Amino acid sequence: MSKKDKFTDFSQTPSAEFTASTLTALPHASSPTSLRSASASRMPETASLASPASRHPDPAGRIKAVLFDYDGTVGDTNQLVIDSWQHTFMTIRGRRTDDELLYHTFGEPLRETMARFFPEHDLEDALRIYRDWQAAQDQNRWYLFPGMRQLIGELRRRGYRMGIVTSRTRDSLERALVYLGMEDTFSAIVTSDDTTVHKPEPEPALIGLEKLDVRPDQALFVGDTHYDMGCAHNAGVEAVLVGWSRSMRPEDKVGIYRPDYEIKNAGELLEILEKC
Repeated sequence: MSKKDKFTDFSQTPSAEFTASTLTALPHASSPTSLRSASASRMPETASLASPASRHPDPAGRIKAVLFDYDGTVGDTNQLVIDSWQHTFMTIRGRRTDDELLYHTFGEPLRETMARFFPEHDLEDALRIYRDWQAAQDQNRWYLFPGMRQLIGELRRRGYRMGIVTSRTRDSLERALVYLGMEDTFSAIVTSDDTTVHKPEPEPALIGLEKLDVRPDQALFVGDTHYDMGCAHNAGVEAVLVGWSRSMRPEDKVGIYRPDYEIKNAGELLEILEKC
């Protein structure tokens, strides 16, 4: 089995389709439009990725582009990240730490989190411990969340411009995309290497918008953390929270961190786009 076949999707059944029986839209100052429950959208089972050059003309609706976070949104790297942190804690402190503490750091640049967790340890050495262990593991542990590959392929066919805005380094993100057969999928990629100001500040999203040549009101930002929600709203972009988030707690959903929409599965994003 090729790596591309192995990672096509994890719906597990040939009859897998997007269902959207419940779509939640949350009011926000930057999004006056409210969504109601809509009928399920069916995604072609043969959905595949297309290169940016092969996409259709821009869609007719207001939204022209979608920015995605990577970890915890497109890529199911949650356990890989947790295990990398636990290895680092064991190496430096000789003990594990609470997983929930780690989940709440998702979305923050690794360097910032590392400096806060281990102020007494050499930062570069701590980063090396984390990155070396993950690099030795991750080629066997890159996964996509169920339905995400079909969603991205369908967005491409419908003409949406797509980008990734992540706190990962460019090198680690590119390795993941190549392994997943998605290296030519996104027209814009913004990593922690591309800006000195990170989520929840607006700069990463604004760079993505500039690369896609769209205004903030012409895009959605899909993510799983309060860093993503804050970055989107600070940039004037409507924010979509994925229902499989492990880091976003109910008490986090306030102010700029409150999502405009929440989706329970990947296909529900299409319903949002059809209403915008």
